[in-house]
Amino acid sequence: MTADLPFSQACENNKAPILSVLSRVFGDCHTVLEVGSGTGQHATFFAHCLPQLRWLPTDTAANLPLLVPRCANYSGDNLGPATVLDVRQRPWAVPPVDGVFTANTLHIMSMEAVCDLFSGLASVLTADARLVIYGPFNYGGRYTSASNAQFDQWLAARDPQSAIRDFEAVDALARDIGLRLLEDNEMPANNRLLVWCRA
Repeated sequence: MTADLPFSQACENNKAPILSVLSRVFGDCHTVLEVGSGTGQHATFFAHCLPQLRWLPTDTAANLPLLVPRCANYSGDNLGPATVLDVRQRPWAVPPVDGVFTANTLHIMSMEAVCDLFSGLASVLTADARLVIYGPFNYGGRYTSASNAQFDQWLAARDPQSAIRDFEAVDALARDIGLRLLEDNEMPANNRLLVWCRA
């Protein structure tokens, strides 16, 4: 790993716990689309640890300069090129996939963009696809920790359209496109790893 590559400490902290779930729920998958790949730390780590998968890293055009360097340094043959994907735009320039992963994105997007994400997913998920989302969630309109409440205040100050999303609202969007919840995994730092499949 080159020292001057873009780096996220949060990705380093959570990649191993996330992998422990992905290695199981993506066990039968072939191609995984990652939405919002950021620095590419997750993409390259998971592609290396799950060589049976073809991993497709994407991000918005503005964030692509963060993603390209690490992906370009990846030595395996199962990582696709860093590609622009804006969930608000149609059509998505990605092939059909049987796995989708996204981490720490829903609370950064506006709620309108979260809706766009699920609308876009409906057109690319295969019949047996799995959707995995990592991040903080509220349940029953309540924060799960004091630190999440503080984080939500920070998000609102940074961008009024950013916020920790309610699990129930996200699950409703998933159900609207024919997904059913398989797992709700507790993760470090008051995060969750949610897994849906095509019903």
